[in-house]
Amino acid sequence: MNRLLCNLLAGVFIVAVSTAAAQAGDAAKGEKVFNKCKACHTAEKGGKNKVGPNLHGVVGRKAGGVDGFKYSSAMTASGLTWDEATLDKYLEKPKDVVPKTKMSFPGLKKADERADVIAFLKQSGK
Repeated sequence: MNRLLCNLLAGVFIVAVSTAAAQAGDAAKGEKVFNKCKACHTAEKGGKNKVGPNLHGVVGRKAGGVDGFKYSSAMTASGLTWDEATLDKYLEKPKDVVPKTKMSFPGLKKADERADVIAFLKQSGK
């Protein structure tokens, strides 16, 4: 019985560590995935706003916080702060998180792509 419990706990630990590693993301891969976003966004310091706001420093920023960008009223009223968990949900399906957002992108369905883009945005915001 003890051996079964030890094996079960070891399996849970391995899954937890694997999940955490997968969620960490790879910034280099995220830069490539971000190519899907470049039609509307920039991510470099001092980059201009396009159809969407510049995303430099987005991690930790309040939604609707880029000067000079005209956000939807839904986004400015959302009260969101772009932490990793919120970005993950938003990047998966933006209109589920902020109904009536102006962002027409349908989302990134793959969790690893979202994690990679978030890692890229964190790195580019430094």
